[in-house]
Amino acid sequence: MNTTSSTPAAPSAAPTSHGRHRVSPSDIAVGVIIGRTSEFFDFFVFAIAAVIVFPQRIFPFVDPLTGTLLSFALLALAFIARPLGSVMFMSLDRRHGRVTKLTVALFLMGTATVAMGLIPSYESAGVWAIIILAALRIAQGLALGGAWDGMSSLLALTSPRDRRGFYAMLPQLGAPIGLIVASLLFAYLAANLTAQDFLDWGWRYPFFVAFSVNVVALFARLRIVATEEFAELFESRELQPTRIGKTLREDGGAVLIGIFVPLASFAMFHMVTVYPLSWIYLYTNETLLSFLIIEAVAASFGIVAILLSGWLADRIGRRNLLLVGALLIGCFAALAPLLLSAGKTGELVYMIAGFFILGLSFGQSSGAVASLFEARNRYTGSAIVSDLAWMFGAGFAPLTALLLSTWLGLSAAGLYLLSGAICSTIAILMSGKLEFRAVDR
Repeated sequence: MNTTSSTPAAPSAAPTSHGRHRVSPSDIAVGVIIGRTSEFFDFFVFAIAAVIVFPQRIFPFVDPLTGTLLSFALLALAFIARPLGSVMFMSLDRRHGRVTKLTVALFLMGTATVAMGLIPSYESAGVWAIIILAALRIAQGLALGGAWDGMSSLLALTSPRDRRGFYAMLPQLGAPIGLIVASLLFAYLAANLTAQDFLDWGWRYPFFVAFSVNVVALFARLRIVATEEFAELFESRELQPTRIGKTLREDGGAVLIGIFVPLASFAMFHMVTVYPLSWIYLYTNETLLSFLIIEAVAASFGIVAILLSGWLADRIGRRNLLLVGALLIGCFAALAPLLLSAGKTGELVYMIAGFFILGLSFGQSSGAVASLFEARNRYTGSAIVSDLAWMFGAGFAPLTALLLSTWLGLSAAGLYLLSGAICSTIAILMSGKLEFRAVDR
């Protein structure tokens, strides 16, 4: 099962036994990047609104800080619901197939997202506005768990052995691309509307755009998933959903280690996206438009770093790169409070340096997770670890970091990030299965 011969050296465009052509890594990469971009765009639209809209529209009865913390609590609901979504939709996958599962999941995601753009304010609906928004956020989390399609794993498995670092990082590009689009869209609306118009109706448009993005992503992914060639590849690589209980019994240790391997990267993810936006918006005189543009610019450095991570992983090894990334995140945690409190220049350095470090680590972190599992449980094991790592590493990060920095100062937020870096470093050192193998991912 772990022999080199199980993976062809150059599988792209190789004909099948039925005379058809296999789906190439490039074909899979397009679907993966579009799919991940849509997922992260949905996430960032909600996250930005949680800072600049919901405290005033949904929680106007409390002060801005408390309103933001309550919004971050809603943000975390999706991460809590995501594992349940994986369980539910894997059952649907086993009974009705991956096409049905993916279609239902993405339509649920799109419907929940567009409904958020129609939600009434607290003034007009009272507590029901909060309940409806919470229910829609949970629906997003369930859909996100169901959107796990295994294409990232298949991409790494079908890619040439000497370029697996490159192909492993491609899905991660969806995060900074989604952030750039979401940030610039909110920035455009903020620049062209009065503050009152933006709060009354302007903020709703990004949620409507998200539905359109989801439809495009659905058809881009179905274009690949619905093909017979794709099904054959999944079967030949044993990328099939197994029962959760079986996976935990057989690979519980790998699941436990896997949760902590990307923990620092996922915690860092929110520490350079959602958290600084909340801090700047609450405690500085920085304009919303200015910081959203800074976020978009910094995210472009993240794209460069993710691309670089693919090149480095193919040369120095994934495990070494992940270890370097965790150590850099630890160093950043020590300097971050000083930078974020040093005015515009400090903010810019914080964002650019943070995104660059994040890109180096994030580019390979998710790819490393699946390499911990043998083929029998790789599909389900990767989904479980991804869900739990995101929940523990990122789900509560904005809420915890904002609370700590408000109570104890900015340095406390740095200590929170440092704890994640320490956990990831230990997990990486404990695991010997993070390098590229014939059955990688």
